[in-house]
Amino acid sequence: MIWIIPALAAILIVYFAMRSSRFRRFAEPVLSVLVAIGLCVAFVVWLTDDNRKPAAEPSTAARPAPPITPDQIVVETIGFERNGTDLSFRATGTVRNTSGAFLEYFRLTAILEDCAETPCRLVGEDTALILARVPPGESQAISTFFTFPNRLGATPRTPRWTTRIDSVSGRNL
Repeated sequence: MIWIIPALAAILIVYFAMRSSRFRRFAEPVLSVLVAIGLCVAFVVWLTDDNRKPAAEPSTAARPAPPITPDQIVVETIGFERNGTDLSFRATGTVRNTSGAFLEYFRLTAILEDCAETPCRLVGEDTALILARVPPGESQAISTFFTFPNRLGATPRTPRWTTRIDSVSGRNL
């Protein structure tokens, strides 16, 4: 509601400037100076704003260790089945949390190669974010989809799958 006061002042200034040429000669320089001062003040506030500056990163010695590392997460019995006509595959399996912290999510990367000929030909690589809230020492079923480019127009005859966990997020209990 505070914007009503400047709006009324602007309407009055325009009205008086239209009605009186003496007021116009006085108002134009004064308003120009006020606008210039306002812009300078806004610039100074912007320069001294503490929220604009990034917080200093703590040193590596003071930084706490992450609660879960990728080697503490085990993806077991992962299987890939074709999903449609393109190179889209549904992956199902089980994730086991071997850490002492609560797992929230992780990124699983799948690499597809066609090994019909030697050496194997890389078909593609895709990464999926998997939300798996798993308590320490427990397992949970997972399911996700991976899609690969079909550059050569041929489906892999002898597919070879490689998976890895890229990043993990968890929290201490």
